[in-house]
Amino acid sequence: MAAFERDTDYLPDRVTRESGRSQDPAVGDLDTTTWPAEAGRYRLVAAWACPWANRAIIVRQLLGLEDVISMGVCGPTHDERSWTFGLDADGRDPVLGIERLQQAYLAREPDYARGITVPAIVEVASGQVVTNDFPQITHDLFFEWRDHHRRDAPDLWPVDVRAEMDEVMERIYTEVNNGVYRCGFADDQAAYDEAYDRLWTALDWLEQRLTDRRYLMGAAITEADVRLFTTLARFDAVYHGHFKCNRTKLSELPALWGYARDLFGTPGFGDNTVFDQIKTHYYVVHRQLNPSGIVPRGPGLDGWLTPHGRDRL
Repeated sequence: MAAFERDTDYLPDRVTRESGRSQDPAVGDLDTTTWPAEAGRYRLVAAWACPWANRAIIVRQLLGLEDVISMGVCGPTHDERSWTFGLDADGRDPVLGIERLQQAYLAREPDYARGITVPAIVEVASGQVVTNDFPQITHDLFFEWRDHHRRDAPDLWPVDVRAEMDEVMERIYTEVNNGVYRCGFADDQAAYDEAYDRLWTALDWLEQRLTDRRYLMGAAITEADVRLFTTLARFDAVYHGHFKCNRTKLSELPALWGYARDLFGTPGFGDNTVFDQIKTHYYVVHRQLNPSGIVPRGPGLDGWLTPHGRDRL
């Protein structure tokens, strides 16, 4: 049985309040370099198409860091070499001056041979990627950039629920965020069947959890909601059909559908969800799943703007 496994061999550096070198337990024996959190020093390179990068885009806006960390946006497709800046007028990022994100990775390590992924934090002056560790990036945007947050920024990691939130986020990552990919890239029927059952066990758990609470951890938005939303936003448009996660549409799950629409209407979420780019990315890049490269016109998106009624919770 061949099961999908995600490559998580990321650059382990971090941007923190103080620079130096630290032993970070999250990366085992690797000696992690830390870079100082200085306004204007870094550029977040992301893509609206990518759910992992979409997390960083949303958190950056929720915390009010738009004028502190600039952002470059790659186009929705990439080839074997790299994400590119096809959305910019001359095909170059206007701040970094590069055509391919690969150039920033090679500026860091000339023989870099790992994945060229988004999101990536790039130091503007040197043009080098600092880190592409996507869960650590959003964690550090909250904890290490606090001096630059807007005054009314949400508490995305509330102390009183943090232990439970870690467990919830771990289950969301393994069973839902990664679970849809496990379905889509299963190499045989047994692997697919197992992945499908795991995914829907988790989605049924989330449907029940969200029946009587507005957000995953209660009455306020947390990092856990950001992490779940980027998968839900892509579910009916991509994962239901393209990845064969087709037991039920998101729009047929009352609690999860209302929850997703509630977040979609919250500044930072819906305004950073670009469905055309999402569909183009999956249906064009994954030629092994969609050899024709045809991008489906549906589903309709009007439902995302209908009343959700979840403010009563």
